[in-house]
Amino acid sequence: MVIDRERGGMDADHDGSSGRGDSGSVHEDVRPQAVSSGQAGPDTPAPEAEAPVPAPGPPGTGTGIAGLSFGYQVVAALALSLIGLLACAQVAMVFLHVAPSNTLTKQHGKTVDDWIYPEFEQNWKLFAPNPLQQNIAVHVRAEVSGADGLRTTDWISLTEADAEAIRGSLFPSHVNQNELRRGWDFYVNSHDNQDKPNGLRGELSERYVRRIAMLRLSERDLGGTVERIQMRSATSLIAPPSWAPEKADTRPAHRILPWWNVTPDDLPATRDAARGEEGEK
Repeated sequence: MVIDRERGGMDADHDGSSGRGDSGSVHEDVRPQAVSSGQAGPDTPAPEAEAPVPAPGPPGTGTGIAGLSFGYQVVAALALSLIGLLACAQVAMVFLHVAPSNTLTKQHGKTVDDWIYPEFEQNWKLFAPNPLQQNIAVHVRAEVSGADGLRTTDWISLTEADAEAIRGSLFPSHVNQNELRRGWDFYVNSHDNQDKPNGLRGELSERYVRRIAMLRLSERDLGGTVERIQMRSATSLIAPPSWAPEKADTRPAHRILPWWNVTPDDLPATRDAARGEEGEK
């Protein structure tokens, strides 16, 4: 029958294939195989292109000092070196100025002072001893000529007036804090115990404190013209605390200066008027 023949043929084919397999013949796989293609598929990422290496620019095209020409680079290097040397010298001089006495300051003290004064003066010291434990007040009195003749005023405390101007102020004036104090120190350090000036600095300090006194007196109504002034200092030690064993005499010690005649240069209004006339000329 047809059906049996077809089945027989199919069996024969099956048997034949089995026989060939048994006899060592190569069995070819007729299943479709993937074919390799040189073209990339739509999901395959494209290889990244290498970034081009920038070509070196000509000299003088960088930033900062490197962007300058060679000549300007040399000038900039020399300027920076000079600034560095000056900074090191400044630090060394200030250190020697505030440091305790040593071999270098003894040998080169004048050089250090010439460098420091007056622009870089320091008012402190390394390893300083006990701070100043005294109060110094500066007083002035004047001889005034008026309708009833000459009369002498009472002592007026210039220090107290400065303290009153500073007290309670959030931004006190440097003039009120330092002018009188520094002027008096200038006078004391440039005079001996007999109030004799030590050269030109002594004469300058006399005129300086005299002008300070007249400037302060010009703000007061003394009832006449000031002919002469006299100044003094009242130095009193600060009392130690109750638990300290030290004892101190707190009574003030006075240093009274001689009378000075007032000159036109000592008067603020006269000096300002003279300067105004010179400016108009």
